[in-house]
Amino acid sequence: MKEKIHPVNTVCKFECACGEKFENTTTSGKDVIKLEICNKCHPFFTGKQKIVDAAGRVDKFNARYATKK
Repeated sequence: MKEKIHPVNTVCKFECACGEKFENTTTSGKDVIKLEICNKCHPFFTGKQKIVDAAGRVDKFNARYATKK
């Protein structure tokens, strides 16, 4: 590896809007990074994900491309 071209990894504190706090390494050079969403409050990870079906598009897709038996 070449010397003096790689960024320095430092430990940083991350704070989410939901109140979750954790530490990780980053090359940003900041002490604290504020997040809008994390894995504790994101709907995909919490299991509260909703699929919005605007104007029956999912049904139209399934009807059009359904395998015929």
